[in-house]
Amino acid sequence: MADRVVVVGGGLGGLAAACVAAARGHKVTVLDKNPWMGGKAAVLKLEAPDGSGSFRFDMGPTILTVPRVLRRIYAEAGRDQARELPLIRLDPQWRCFFEDGTQIDLMADVATMQAEIEKFAPGRGLGEGYRKFQEESRHLHGVSEKFFFWRPVEGVTDTIDMKANMNPGTIRDVLSLKMGQTAAKVIRGHVPDARLAQMLDHYCQYIGSSPYLAPAVVCSIGDMQASEGVWYPVGGTRAVAEGLAKLAGELGAELRTNAEVTGFDIENGAIKGVRLGSETIACDAVISNMDAVRTYTELVGGAPGRKYAKRKFEPACSGVVLYLGLNKRYDHLAHHDFVFSRDAEEEFDAIYNKGEPAPDPTAYLAATSCSDDGTAPEGGEALYVLVHTPYLRPHHDWSKIFPKYRQTILDKLKRTAGLEDIEERIVVESQLTPVDIHERYKVLDGAIYGLASHGSFTGAFKPGNRSKMVKGLYLCGGAAHPGPGMPMVMMSGWIAADALDRDRGGRGMSDAAREAGRREAELAAAAE
Repeated sequence: MADRVVVVGGGLGGLAAACVAAARGHKVTVLDKNPWMGGKAAVLKLEAPDGSGSFRFDMGPTILTVPRVLRRIYAEAGRDQARELPLIRLDPQWRCFFEDGTQIDLMADVATMQAEIEKFAPGRGLGEGYRKFQEESRHLHGVSEKFFFWRPVEGVTDTIDMKANMNPGTIRDVLSLKMGQTAAKVIRGHVPDARLAQMLDHYCQYIGSSPYLAPAVVCSIGDMQASEGVWYPVGGTRAVAEGLAKLAGELGAELRTNAEVTGFDIENGAIKGVRLGSETIACDAVISNMDAVRTYTELVGGAPGRKYAKRKFEPACSGVVLYLGLNKRYDHLAHHDFVFSRDAEEEFDAIYNKGEPAPDPTAYLAATSCSDDGTAPEGGEALYVLVHTPYLRPHHDWSKIFPKYRQTILDKLKRTAGLEDIEERIVVESQLTPVDIHERYKVLDGAIYGLASHGSFTGAFKPGNRSKMVKGLYLCGGAAHPGPGMPMVMMSGWIAADALDRDRGGRGMSDAAREAGRREAELAAAAE
């Protein structure tokens, strides 16, 4: 008989895990407390007051990188991701607006970007500095692929077998990770211009962490983005959740919404079942896409729960999201835009050290009508605005904070991004606050991105995908290895399902899936 696997939480990580486990022959049930599958990758529709149509917003993640993760998940089932879930490549990847009125586009091609930086800040050698940063980023990406990605990891000893692998090449790789240095230090060592450093700092946007506290290896995201692109799924990022749910269902997985898990049945340290109130589903293994800390403290309980409750995991940041239906789009916006704060150190100190909303925040905008006319009535814009905030503290009362902070955000857009008349263009709107995020998604203290990647030595490590305390329990999602961001969350689901499959003597990864998940650099080298 096929092993019975329950996936707790139908976010992108859980759906990816369900697809892989089902493709490998396991009997899968996915349970989600919400009325939809996809977790944060939900959709919001707001009707235009004049009856001209509706505005469609992706509520959560909006930037898709590293598409080979999706390719591998589909290839596990012998399916073609490009045909079933088409993607549009975006270039420029971001448009950057700075407080001094300057702006620059982040382009995918390194040589093109090098030339643009020389025009932006001539005579300072910053274009060459950017090229060298990308070289370092490419190396960090390769080392991450070698030791960190596609495997269940919780600490250094899970990545490197000290006895078997401490050869000169491995030692060089470990030293090249620049453990002890922060992402901000590496970035400013190559590109000391405050504005350009802010642009590169915001690779940390994907992981909800401060570049002044995150480890140097985070800079590998620069190469992931340059070499593998930024993509928009046709239909929005909600299409990724819908595509994975469809694939899981076609592979035989049962998908149950409005099904909140209240606990696990554990006997002799092993998972035996999942409780939903008075109902119990017997199973051989569980993959939890719920926050890792909350999985242990709320669902596992007992000694493991107490142990995790004592561990000092820091939540990543939270955020305020404004969903603004505009009656007229702004032609000077790109699909993705960053409107940067006046002072990066002031901003990150407020959010991550003081635990208070930044007085002058960076705002991320998604102006999706640039790529998809279907997100707004003709001529309009479904403008998504995200500003990072601290994770929830006891003294935060967002019912009182939000109205004033909404105005702070709008004033920032007027002043720095050229949206002077934005309040006149808003015809309908909605929002999410840290409290909403905490309650909707079962995350830790409203953290959008799971756990913070802070600590220049160990900040890259998260709770492992294979539980070391409960047999048959596996973890995925932004609060599990390898961390937050759309591709990493889906990779975590693949890792959890792969570890489960191997532990239970399964069929393992197919050659097609192995090939589909290889880096573009590896494929190019193999073709030569």
